[in-house]
Amino acid sequence: MNGPVVVGVGASPSSLAAVETAAWEAERRGVGLRLAHAVAWPSDPVAPGVPPWDPDGAGLRASAGGALAEAERHARRVSPRLPITSEVAVGEPGTVLESQSRAASLAVVGGRRQGRFGGLPFGSVAGRLTAQGRCPVLVVRGRTGRSGPVVLASDDASPAARAAAEFAFAEAAQRAAELVVLHTRGHGRDGSAVVAELRRTYPDVVVRHRRIRGRNRPVVVGASAGAQLAVVGVPTHTGLTDTLTGSLGRALLHHAPCTVAVVPPGAPKR
Repeated sequence: MNGPVVVGVGASPSSLAAVETAAWEAERRGVGLRLAHAVAWPSDPVAPGVPPWDPDGAGLRASAGGALAEAERHARRVSPRLPITSEVAVGEPGTVLESQSRAASLAVVGGRRQGRFGGLPFGSVAGRLTAQGRCPVLVVRGRTGRSGPVVLASDDASPAARAAAEFAFAEAAQRAAELVVLHTRGHGRDGSAVVAELRRTYPDVVVRHRRIRGRNRPVVVGASAGAQLAVVGVPTHTGLTDTLTGSLGRALLHHAPCTVAVVPPGAPKR
């Protein structure tokens, strides 16, 4: 798919890190970058006879323009000649980005590691986009280096797990990175057959399997330590916490100390 890379723009450091990652991703994919900023009208009631403080939204749009200009400066540092467009949309950020993702090849958003569900509470921008986005979503946090392996959670043989595996192999091939495939011990329906098939499609990708016991935070953090990307699947658009592919997928998204790609079934292929 030749759609742009879409990134959510805000004022936080994690947002600017997401912009830089999105610019790098757009450049290597040969597509444009779209900066999306959401604004919401104030919901506080206005006393009778008192005019709205910003009736035409000029103040909100001016503030958004400043955030977008700063984001573009960061993107230009990564890729000076990258085609960049921007949009200010009225609405909740997660809803705006979900809409933008329908025509995108990739969506990128910043994510914090602290808080409920590893900094991705249901209803947050990152949480909503990963649960309902229509293209692969990168949640940028922690280590953003370009070295180290790609890590894939493969304890499931569902269509969503296949989509995640296809994405992980393609990324490992294009990044010239090793692929580490995580399995849970004794799982009856793991993705071994899918991985074996994709190894034939990507013969140059070095694959290392790692079976792990348990799914607590230290185990998952240790398995993904030093990785440049972790990949998980999400089979439906009904809710992040119930639909991530397998226990390993949930654990990686919540605790992996690196950027995580969440891949829905039917996502555009590279």
